[in-house]
Amino acid sequence: MKARVFLPEKLDVKAFIEAEAQLAGETPVTSLPRLAEAASSEADLASLPPVRWRASGRLVSQRVGEPQLWLDLDTEAELDMECQRCLHPVRERMMVSRSIRFARDEAEAARLDADSDDDVLAVSRQFHLLELVEDELIMAQPIVPRHDECPTDIVTLMHDDTETPVPGGVPIEADLSQPAAEAKPHPFAALAVLKKRSDG
Repeated sequence: MKARVFLPEKLDVKAFIEAEAQLAGETPVTSLPRLAEAASSEADLASLPPVRWRASGRLVSQRVGEPQLWLDLDTEAELDMECQRCLHPVRERMMVSRSIRFARDEAEAARLDADSDDDVLAVSRQFHLLELVEDELIMAQPIVPRHDECPTDIVTLMHDDTETPVPGGVPIEADLSQPAAEAKPHPFAALAVLKKRSDG
């Protein structure tokens, strides 16, 4: 008999698990838009490694009644996120290994979910496996993405951001110890402006 073909976008979960089948693949980050939303605005999504995933069906026998239905999922992805210290992209790697129990209907799913700490979903003949992959990776994202060591000198960046131009093209360096509205001009800035006027 020819083996049944299972599609990740329209997965008959109950049949997949009862067959103790396996699916594995690689999916571009661009095909998972909710995951891609977390990327830095500077990130080149097309250049990121594909999301790798593997799903396996597993039956757990019981002394009484039908066996439990379980789906084992492993997935990993890399995403360039915005570092919360220097605001430049930082490559973050997410890895997930999770087992999810499937109930035979919504009522059983609600009961099992209330009575145990297991992740429980109801079976479906049109289950979107890649949406589950995306959900798990989103939950695995770091709350505060950041470099171990930022590639940019943050103090220098802050110093550069406080410089504002004045007439004559001479920069004014703000005094960080005072509010922006009370920033003192560079001592030679006014002299340069006066000199330019006298030369003109």
